[in-house]
Order: sequence, then structure tokens, then C-alpha cells
Amino acid sequence: MKKRLILLIGLFTAGNAFADMQAEIDHLLNYVATTNCQYERNGTMHKGEEAVAHIKKKYDYFVDDIESTEDFIKYSATKSKMSGKYYLIHCPEQTPIKSKDWLLAELDKYRK
Repeated sequence: MKKRLILLIGLFTAGNAFADMQAEIDHLLNYVATTNCQYERNGTMHKGEEAVAHIKKKYDYFVDDIESTEDFIKYSATKSKMSGKYYLIHCPEQTPIKSKDWLLAELDKYRK
């Protein structure tokens, strides 16, 4: 009985952790989709909705490697797998920033 209870608690905790991670990922995707900033990928500028479509494709490709929201950012929204170039975020009247740093800052705000 005790082993079953521990197993159930473990499954419940893992389920909650996955739900938390999914909520964070959903928040970040919405953040990208609704931003007035532009996402630079391999020298081409993209609006938020276009960036989200690309990030989702990469997420689907790397889903088996993703164990945290930070992994999601690393694998799906940081740099081009083909060229190795980092994605940049261009916001009005601000210096461009790496998408990884931009998303990690938003994740930190969301968690607080």
C-alpha cells in the first residue's frame, strides 16, 4: 500500500510539473505571437505569428529532448539548426537581443 501511494504521488507530481511546463510554454508562445517586436531568423524579419509557427515546428521536432521550459527555449527558439545563427528580437527603440535572453526574461517574469 505504501509503495502504491508513493508511486501515485510521484505520478501526480510529474503530471503537475508537465502541466506547469505546458502552461509556461503556452504563455511564451502567446508572448511571441502578440509582441510588437520582430523575430529575426537567418537575416529575415518575421512577425510574431510567423515566429510562433516556426517555433512550433521545431518544438514538434525536438519534443523528445525537451524536459523543461528552458529546454523548450533552447531547442525551439534560440538559433537556426541549419546555419547556427542566433535568432534576434528587434523591439521598437531598443537594441536587438537574442531570443533566448528575451524569452528567459519573460519566463522569469511569468514565474514570479
